[in-house]
Amino acid sequence: MNPKTVRYIIKRLILAVFTVWVVITLTFFIMHAVPGGPFQSEKAVSPAAQHALEEKYGLDKPLMTQYFTYLTDVIQFRFGPSLKQRGRMVIDIIGDGLKTSAKLGVIAAFLALAIGVVLGAVAALRRNTVLDRFIMVITTAFVSMPSFIMGSLLLVAFAIKIHMFPANGTTAAGLVLPVVTLMLYPMSYITRLTRSSMLDVLGQDYIRTAKAKGVSKWRIIFGHALKNALTPVITYFGPMLAYIVTGSLVVEQIFAVPGIGRAFVQSIINRDYTLIMGTTIVLATFIVIMNLVSDILYKVADPRVNLE
Repeated sequence: MNPKTVRYIIKRLILAVFTVWVVITLTFFIMHAVPGGPFQSEKAVSPAAQHALEEKYGLDKPLMTQYFTYLTDVIQFRFGPSLKQRGRMVIDIIGDGLKTSAKLGVIAAFLALAIGVVLGAVAALRRNTVLDRFIMVITTAFVSMPSFIMGSLLLVAFAIKIHMFPANGTTAAGLVLPVVTLMLYPMSYITRLTRSSMLDVLGQDYIRTAKAKGVSKWRIIFGHALKNALTPVITYFGPMLAYIVTGSLVVEQIFAVPGIGRAFVQSIINRDYTLIMGTTIVLATFIVIMNLVSDILYKVADPRVNLE
């Protein structure tokens, strides 16, 4: 690894740490600026009981003292106890949710990558044919449709109308519809990205030279064109994986999947401040890391890229 690449990675790591710190700070102060409190509910709480709860969770201390205490805890991966799920730590709740969300995200991401690359390559090789136009129309429709609408349509069609899959995402069969919902947008985007990149590569001089030298069609496609056309796809894969995991917030709610997205939505409804902050920090950190990884993979895939 050359010195320029090392310097770039170090700079990105410093920027990543700074970005996460900004997210922690903004989330902390926004949560404390929201009117009301985590212990206010429909049932009246006596001032003495509310003061006792605030004292127990350290909410009676000055705001800056709470901030620096929380910052110190986060550095040590301690997010504190949940304010609503009594007896449970935030890190445990996030860990349980991530097991399901990670499974959904990884399956959806790799299906989107595999199907998207194949469809994009086919569309490029069959440019301006009926097959190409059909693929473009379908992928345009999927890209234009928000995940909550797509999820609702799949739920009604395949779970309620024809009972092919369960409506509840707590079983293996019940995860099929959430995976498909999460997969469709990135799959469509990768299809369009691969097609565009493939057409650009097929028009390059070295492809024409390879054809003139009598190199076989399949070797040109798989050995030269497709390999170089995947460079922008590799760059997109990191943010895409982060999008799928964070984008599962609505999808998990629709299909009642017990993942981190559903836990996050429920924490907002319940005003569970520590869980909101912990989940936000974990998801933001994941996005930052995946963007960093995708940039490094971009350099590995195409050494000609100047990272500076």
